Amino acid sequence: MVDNVSSGTSPWLIDFERYLTTERQVSAYTVRNYLFELKRVEAVFAANDDWLELKHESLQAIIAKLHRKGLSPRSLSLTLSSIKQFFDFLLREQQISVNPALNLSAPKQAKPLPKNMDVDSVTHLLEIDANDPLSYRDKAIMELFYSSGLRLAELAALNVTDIKFSQAQVKVMGKGSKERIVPIGKLALTAISQWLDIKRDIPCEDDALFVTAKGRRLAHRSIQARLAKWGQEQALSVKVHPHKLRHSFATHMLESSADLRAVQELLGHANLSTTQVYTSLDFQHLAKVYDSAHPRAKKRGNKS
Repeated sequence: MVDNVSSGTSPWLIDFERYLTTERQVSAYTVRNYLFELKRVEAVFAANDDWLELKHESLQAIIAKLHRKGLSPRSLSLTLSSIKQFFDFLLREQQISVNPALNLSAPKQAKPLPKNMDVDSVTHLLEIDANDPLSYRDKAIMELFYSSGLRLAELAALNVTDIKFSQAQVKVMGKGSKERIVPIGKLALTAISQWLDIKRDIPCEDDALFVTAKGRRLAHRSIQARLAKWGQEQALSVKVHPHKLRHSFATHMLESSADLRAVQELLGHANLSTTQVYTSLDFQHLAKVYDSAHPRAKKRGNKS
């Protein structure tokens, strides 16, 4: 192998740069990013290491070391991509017989939780002054989203016959065509009843629960736009959308009940892990649950 150039950069990186620029005609920005990541890796080599001699275990150890130094999973994904591209190049040049980077893995990126609205914000949103057919309809939509934690597609697909007023329930067709029955709160039932009184005067194409002024089933985008509109009109600091109301429903239910399994059923999640990622309990509530539930944390009461 040719000795390193005076800059300390491996000649194979110089060849790789030339290959990317001339043969693959990759943008200068991408080339610069690849080389930056590879030099970052090169900086943590052991003194006697060489690109051509690196094994899978060594590369995985380097990734782990960079992670311990504070490199985020997102940044490490770019590092990993650069390494794999580089070793593909070395394989193409017949400098190695096996790509040691083939099954490298980076730490998983944490999925950011959607931010929920606090109870006061949701209450303020739902206290709209309904004084025309569309505002009555929108109030019923928002009340139902928050009351039952429905997905956008689930709510949009509802028919009038899916609402069971006597049982205070709604029949929902969820993901994977799985049907579930979800309770509806009293305020949501009232708002839906008021809307249905108005809807009787609208000629409708089918039994759709929520329709436009012309009687057509309300589209997903229209529902999203109406929620965003009401969020602005109620001067909320966050953008209101269906998923935010669903998440707020789940979070507030968990904060009050701490029953993860029940919330899983209400949301229609197939796996409990989905519910765990989707919702978050604040520490204060967790501490309260712990104090009341753990045998070694309970305060001793007076003996009867």
